[in-house]
Amino acid sequence: MQAIMETLFDIVYLTTVITLGFLMIKGNKGNKQFLLFGIMAVVLGCGDAFHLIPRSYALCTTGLENHAAALGIGKWVTSVTMTIFYVILYHVWRLRYKIEGQKGVTVAVYALAVIRIVLCMMPQNLWISAQAPLSWGIYRNIPFALLGLLIIILFYRTASQKGDTLFKWMWLTITLSFAFYIPVVLWSGTYPLVGILMIPKTCAYVWTVAIGFNAMKKEC
Repeated sequence: MQAIMETLFDIVYLTTVITLGFLMIKGNKGNKQFLLFGIMAVVLGCGDAFHLIPRSYALCTTGLENHAAALGIGKWVTSVTMTIFYVILYHVWRLRYKIEGQKGVTVAVYALAVIRIVLCMMPQNLWISAQAPLSWGIYRNIPFALLGLLIIILFYRTASQKGDTLFKWMWLTITLSFAFYIPVVLWSGTYPLVGILMIPKTCAYVWTVAIGFNAMKKEC
C-alpha cells in the first residue's frame, strides 16, 4: 500500500511542479521574474525526480535497502538542485521588488550555496552507502538552513513593506518546508516514521510554485 500511495503522490507532485514551471516559462510574456520562477520550478521537479523515481521503483520492486546506490545518487542530485532552487528564488525576489545593490546579501546567498554544494560533494557523505553518516547530513544542511532562513527574512520583510498580497505567504511556504525537512534529517534514521514529514514538505513546495503561477496569471 505504501508503494502505491507514495508513487501516486510523487507522480502528481512531479507532474504538477514541472507542468507549472513550463507554463510559466512559456506564458511569462517577457516578465523575467516569472521566467525565472518557471525555471526554478522545473529545476525543483527535475531535481527531485532523480530521487523520487528510483525510490518509487525500489518500493515497487525489491525494497529500498536493495537500491542504496541509486537512492543515494538521487539524494545527492536533489541536494544540489534544491540549493540552486533557492539561489534562483533569491533573484526572483530581486526582480519582483526591483532591488538594487545589496551586494552583501548577494555574497551571503552565493557563499552559503557554494559551501552547501561543496559539502554535498565530499566523499564523507557516503551517498551510495545504506549507512550514510548522520553527522555529514547535519554538516551539509547547516548552510542550507541558513540560506533558507535568509530567503524567508527577505520575502517576509519586503512583501510586508510593499503590501504584496500575491507573495505575502511566500515566507511561510519556505518556513514550512524547512520545519518539515529538518526533523527528517535528524531523526528519520532512528525513527523511520518521521520520514512521512516529507509529504507536507513537498506540499509546501507545491504551494511555493503555485504562488508564482497564480501571480503570473494576474500580472501578465
